[in-house]
Amino acid sequence: MRLFDLSGKTALVTGGGRGLGRGIALALAEAGADVAVVSRSKEELENVCQEMSKFSVRTFYQNMDIRDTEEMKSFVAKVVEEQGTVDILVNAAGVNIRRPFLEISESDWDFVMDVNLKSVFLTSQIVLPYMRKQQSGRIINIASLTSEIGMKDIAAYCASKGGVSQITKAMAVEFAEEGILVNAIGPGYYKTKLTEPVFNDDAKRDWILSRIPMRRTGEANDLAGVAIFLASPASDYITGQTIYVDGGWLIS
Repeated sequence: MRLFDLSGKTALVTGGGRGLGRGIALALAEAGADVAVVSRSKEELENVCQEMSKFSVRTFYQNMDIRDTEEMKSFVAKVVEEQGTVDILVNAAGVNIRRPFLEISESDWDFVMDVNLKSVFLTSQIVLPYMRKQQSGRIINIASLTSEIGMKDIAAYCASKGGVSQITKAMAVEFAEEGILVNAIGPGYYKTKLTEPVFNDDAKRDWILSRIPMRRTGEANDLAGVAIFLASPASDYITGQTIYVDGGWLIS
């Protein structure tokens, strides 16, 4: 089990206050990592930090808009001052706007792309110099089924998540020789605040379940194992991959 031990490591999780980001933050803490979380809700961040503290790890949080690059730089610098570096970055912040293609405004498009894709680029740029200094690090991006397939009414989301999968590959190639591994996790359908509009629609919910070979939607803890795996020495020879945790959706 030492292969999966994250003791002595420091992780930064964006979007760590709720949903899948919260579940990943808790998983990394349980595996022994000290964890810094970023999200817009101070209350949610305080709650997740309190829950992580039961694993006897250090926690840090900053409630902020992920698009505020200067505030992110300041927070990362604070974490590094306390911890020495950031060993693991999880880019989990995400949003969605559900509208027919012809009704998506330019501001809708920019908002989704800025949070889902541009923040991956900018936050990674902030953290990577610290990883390069120690010639090691792990970056885990959150992709989606829509990195591979298209779905109606979420064109901006599909475009952003396709970009996440591609930037994962590009970063992996560029930084592999420096000991920095970059991979992505592609969740299927999970019950979170982001997907509430879908699961509140009986017809859509039934259709989704009919498409999943395992006949159930995902829960946040279904990502715990793959997140720990990609953050740990167990995945030392894996980079540039998107691992789909979708109950079999993409193979059916």
